[in-house]
Amino acid sequence: MKDLVDLAVGRARQAGASYADARAVVRREQELHTRNGAADALSDSSEQGVGVRVIADGAWGFAATAVTTPAEVEEAAQLAVEIARASARLISEPVALAPVEPARAEWASPFEIDPFEVPLKQKLAVLLEADRVMREVSGVRVAVGEITLVREEKWFASSEGAEIYQTRVQSGGMIQALAEGEGEVQRRSYPSSLEGQNGNRGWELIEGIDLVGNARQTAEEAAALLTADPCPAKVTTLILEGSQLALQVHESCGHPTELDRVFGTERSFAGTSFLTPEKRGELQYGSPIVNLYADATVPGALGTFGYDDEGVPAQRVDLVKEGMFVGYLSSRETAARLGITNRVPIIRMTNINLAPGDSSLEQMIRETDDGIYAATTKSWSIDDLRLNFQFATEIAWEIKNGQLGRMLRNTTYQGITPEFWNGCDAIAGPDEWVPWGVVNCGKGEPMQVMWVGHGVAPARFRNVRVGVGG
Repeated sequence: MKDLVDLAVGRARQAGASYADARAVVRREQELHTRNGAADALSDSSEQGVGVRVIADGAWGFAATAVTTPAEVEEAAQLAVEIARASARLISEPVALAPVEPARAEWASPFEIDPFEVPLKQKLAVLLEADRVMREVSGVRVAVGEITLVREEKWFASSEGAEIYQTRVQSGGMIQALAEGEGEVQRRSYPSSLEGQNGNRGWELIEGIDLVGNARQTAEEAAALLTADPCPAKVTTLILEGSQLALQVHESCGHPTELDRVFGTERSFAGTSFLTPEKRGELQYGSPIVNLYADATVPGALGTFGYDDEGVPAQRVDLVKEGMFVGYLSSRETAARLGITNRVPIIRMTNINLAPGDSSLEQMIRETDDGIYAATTKSWSIDDLRLNFQFATEIAWEIKNGQLGRMLRNTTYQGITPEFWNGCDAIAGPDEWVPWGVVNCGKGEPMQVMWVGHGVAPARFRNVRVGVGG
């Protein structure tokens, strides 16, 4: 594969590219799904390919092939140059790239237990035992579980002299119980509804989330939701659990800070952005305790790597500092256009994190006279500027006089992004800070799915509208 990316870059330069880079990927993915006491799906698949990106006549061109022979790779490189020259007829100004020191490096994500060395029988046994425990609970009609394991190797080379080899091992899993009765269908997911918990770790991640040990509570909560009171409609204090807050960060900070959305060169699946350039350094995005940042160096997090797909080293970049909007997710091209030097990978999220505070979930509840504690994403909707949003959670509890009270079902909350984050008055500390993995971040047409991370601790927000019509 190293020879192929070198070949692609050389061929593109011979064809007239002023800049070229090539990326070869070999990926193995193993998925296990169970449903009501049986293996519902088992797969172990591999794929590979080479992509070539060039600048010719001042414009971008890209081509790729899944046939990794020298002839096919050379053809892809030639095609990328031809596409760039055709695109050059339509551009208003030539592409300029922010400078980067070309790296020659190797990087690998650390893990304790190679998940592909764990016997398939052992993996399946975990899911089937959790399934059995969930189905013992009265009212549970469907029990499902899944484990996903990935090994990815990536080779990168550029005409500037970069040569990088990286490997990542990723693991994730979840369980879910669906209960039916009283004219209701309710679900509970653990540890998250968004494909569970995922990270750049080995089998130790699956052992750590303890799917079997949490199966009974997951099922019991699903059954209890059938007769729980509906969420009242009102304006109140809202405390969000970690996995739900992770999606809030994803939708209302991650996507709007993607600089291609700001410039209007990408709109698919997430719209544009209200965070236009004149707001940088001027907009009070959140309260003074809100610090949001992109960091591709967080150990074990799903959005962590050594170098991005442009050969830029992993780094940390502030997006919101003490409540002030200060930065973007950028590529080398958009960074040059905006005149900034901080560059995060090609414009997809890495780990977009909310820095921990000095509170705790227990303290936040104790200090709340009247409010709601909501957990686990059920659904979400946000407008194409990332301003107006509505989220629904699987479960919530009423807070009265500093204590958790009755369980609530069908809980929703709504808001406007800067107003919502300016209402943040407490964030739990480092002991409760968890890097959640999101495996289904979609962008572009045809859609490209990205695995990203969000480190958060539970947080409290004042004056939030909850419930339908609230």
